[in-house]
Amino acid sequence: MKSASTTGPPDALLLLGTHCPHCPTVLRELGELLKAGILGSLQAVNIEQRPEIARQLGVRSVPWVRIGPFELEGLRSASEFREWAQQAGTAAGMTAYLDELLAGGRIKKALELLDRQPDIIDALLALFAEPDTRLNTRIGISAIMEDLQGGTVLRGIIDKLGDLTTHPESRIRGDACHYLALTEDKRAAVYIRPLLEDADADVREIAHDSLDALEVTG
Repeated sequence: MKSASTTGPPDALLLLGTHCPHCPTVLRELGELLKAGILGSLQAVNIEQRPEIARQLGVRSVPWVRIGPFELEGLRSASEFREWAQQAGTAAGMTAYLDELLAGGRIKKALELLDRQPDIIDALLALFAEPDTRLNTRIGISAIMEDLQGGTVLRGIIDKLGDLTTHPESRIRGDACHYLALTEDKRAAVYIRPLLEDADADVREIAHDSLDALEVTG
């Protein structure tokens, strides 16, 4: 399968079942996208005949579709499949996909994706920096950052998190400050210290706590 960074139309994989009432519809819709050149290829697998494929992919129900890096469960409309196909390979597409995963509580799936493609952390940051991001998604982002604590991925975005400490939204400034502390890297202190004088009292408190966590002085 083509990766998210590959140019050109993405490939698609469909897992279906003989007794699945929605699978014929999904197969037809994907076939139309293939004929239109929106998909580069389409592979369909009947998991009743090839159950090992479902086990390998951790799939428990059908229809299940992978378009580029996007794994889509259940019945979707033709327009949804088209949109995901057109967004494969774009930063906006990955941001939208992470939003769907996290809003649905699928944090483990997002972490697995991040483990395979660490560069998608930028898409996660874009989602974090958007003031209108849904609450469930923000909770998911926080859970991911906690999981990444002290790791190379989080340390690699110190400067990007630092930029977000000047965000107009106090909530985002405060969370960025906390995530900087999770890097466990004293270099983050240069971005945290100015927040000790932030206009928002909660942000100031987070800054104090973050510096304490990094064991550096204000």
